[in-house]
Amino acid sequence: MLALLAAAELMGMSLWFTASAVSPRLEALWGLTPAQAGWLTGAVQLGFVAGTAAAALLNLADVVPARAYFGVSALLAAAANAGLVLAGGYGPALALRFLTGLFLAGVYPPAMKMVATWFRSARGLAIGTVVGALTVGKALPYLLRAAPGLPWQGVVLAASAGAVVAAALVAAGYRDGPFPFARRPFSWTLLGGVVRDRRTRLAIAGYLGHMWELYAMWTFTAAYFADFYAARGASAAQAAAWSGVVGFAVIAAGGAGSVLAGRWADRLGRARVTLWAMAASGACALAMGWLLHAPALLAVPVALAWGFAVVADSAQFSAIVTEVAPEHAVGTALTLQTALGFLLTSVTIAAVPPLRAMGGWPLAFGVLAIGPALGIAAMRRLGAVAALSDGRR
Repeated sequence: MLALLAAAELMGMSLWFTASAVSPRLEALWGLTPAQAGWLTGAVQLGFVAGTAAAALLNLADVVPARAYFGVSALLAAAANAGLVLAGGYGPALALRFLTGLFLAGVYPPAMKMVATWFRSARGLAIGTVVGALTVGKALPYLLRAAPGLPWQGVVLAASAGAVVAAALVAAGYRDGPFPFARRPFSWTLLGGVVRDRRTRLAIAGYLGHMWELYAMWTFTAAYFADFYAARGASAAQAAAWSGVVGFAVIAAGGAGSVLAGRWADRLGRARVTLWAMAASGACALAMGWLLHAPALLAVPVALAWGFAVVADSAQFSAIVTEVAPEHAVGTALTLQTALGFLLTSVTIAAVPPLRAMGGWPLAFGVLAIGPALGIAAMRRLGAVAALSDGRR
C-alpha cells in the first residue's frame, strides 16, 4: 500500500511545476515578463490554498471516503493541467493553473492521512516516503524539459497522463489500513478545535517556517542555474537544458531527504530532525546566492544539499500533526496546515523576482533563510510544551 500511494503521489504531483518547467517557451510565445512567468506557479499555490481551505471548512478529508476524494481530484487536476496546451495566452493559462492547484488539494493532504492509517511506529518513514515520491514527481517536468525534441505541449500532456494513472491506481487498489482515524459527520467545530489546540498550533508554525523557503527555492532553482550557465557563455538552449537537468536533480534530491529523514525521525525524534533540516537548509539559502560565479563543483553540490535538506522535514511536520492534533480532526488539521503553508508560499514566490532585481540572487535566496529561523524557534517551543505536559502527567 505504501508503494501504491507513493507511485500515485509521484505521478499525480507531476502537474505542479509543468508551467514553471516550460516557462522559457511560454515567455517567448506569449511575451511574458519573469514576474508573470513566476505567477504561473503562484497561481497553483493560490488554487491549492483555496482548495485546502474549502476542504478544511467542509471537513472533506474527514467526511468523504479517501479513495473517491483522491481519484476524482486527480482526474480534475489532470484535465485542468492539459488545458494549458489550448490556453493561447496568459489570462486563460493563469486561470487553468489556479484550477490545477485547486484540484491538487484533493491529492496531496489526503494521501498523508491515507498512508498514516497503515503505519503507527514507522509513520515518519511512511509519510516521508510519500513526500519523497511527490517531491520527485514535482521535479519530473524539468527532466522532461531537458529531453531533446520534446515540445512544451508534450511536457504538459505527459504530466496529465501521469495524474490519470495515479487516479486509476488509487481507485483500483487503495483501502484504509488497520489504524483508521475516527470518522465524524460534518461539523463546524472541528476547525475550531484544531485552532485551539496549542501543540497543533506550534507544529503548524514550524511548518510555516519550512514553507516560507521551500516552494520559492523549488520554483527558482532552475532560473538560478540558467543564469549560472549563461554567465559561463552557454547559449540560451544549452542553459535551458542544463538548468533543467540540475533543477530536476536538486528537487529530486529532496526525495532521498524525505525518506532518510523519516527513518531518522522514527529513531531519534521528529522535532529533532526538523531542527537539523531547517538549520541546514537555512545555511544553504544564505550561501547559494553568492555562488553564481563559483565553480560548478562547488555550486552544484551546495544546491543538491539544499534540495536534500529543504524538504527533509516536510513529512515530519505532517507526522507530528497526526500525533498531536485531536484524533477526530486529523484530516482537517492536516488540511488547515497545508492551506496556511501554501498561502505563505505564494508570498515568497512573488517576492523573489523583485528581490533578485534589487540585490541579485544573494538577497533573493538570503531572505528565504528567515523561514527556517522562525521554524526552529516554533519547534523548540513545541518541545518545551510537550516536556511540560509530560511532566504534569
